[in-house]
Amino acid sequence: MNRLHRLFEQKQERVLSIYFTAGFPQLVDTLPVMQALESAGADIIEIGMPYSDPIADGPTIQDSNMVALDNGMNMKKLFEQLQEMRQSISIPVVLMGYLNPIIQYGIEAFCKKCQEIGVDGLIVPDLPMQQYLDEYKGLFENYGLSNTFLISPQTSENRIREIDEHSNGFIYMVSSHSITGAKSEISEEQIAYFKRVEAMNLRNARLIGFGISDKKTFITASTYSNGAIIGSAFIKVLKDSKDLSKDIHTYIQSIIS
Repeated sequence: MNRLHRLFEQKQERVLSIYFTAGFPQLVDTLPVMQALESAGADIIEIGMPYSDPIADGPTIQDSNMVALDNGMNMKKLFEQLQEMRQSISIPVVLMGYLNPIIQYGIEAFCKKCQEIGVDGLIVPDLPMQQYLDEYKGLFENYGLSNTFLISPQTSENRIREIDEHSNGFIYMVSSHSITGAKSEISEEQIAYFKRVEAMNLRNARLIGFGISDKKTFITASTYSNGAIIGSAFIKVLKDSKDLSKDIHTYIQSIIS
């Protein structure tokens, strides 16, 4: 049982997962951001592995990817930065990114390194379900890595149930069919989708992402799921920050207190 499984056994509501891009705003900020997030009260840390073509992401996260890459961030550097993370980080850590850089690093070498440093799960938005089942499922499981798939309002019930069957961490509910980005309101149409999935009584926990930015949207999303994921709004906090630790604490507390 990894840290993700333990978390969802202990906490079924208002789980807060925070996404940020490794090596942003400065190359050396990855671990300090993680430490500030845990200290401030986040439940899960999602680390974005910078990529030159992040197709699911909006301009805020795309920009943070380019800054991180320009800073010199790459997979080797990220693993070096995370080598000692479990000396100061106890909450679940998930790596999120695209398949191509993982393949370039070497799938098994990547999984082995994740296990070695204490990564709990992966989110790979462009990994097809069938390819996962045929090629990667056994490998991920051997190295203790939960795999998370994304669903959207367009995902059929049959597909959602298939994803639920083959997931072992949580299901990432994309709140709309648009790219990532902070929004101030959740629409009635989105709530209808949240209710539809809630009524399916899936076995995996569900976290809602895309468009969650503040306490209001976090609480609304959490009403229909186990919690929510905040990305773009947090990236903006990092971008504008003059004191990372203080500003991260202030922002996370504004969500959860």
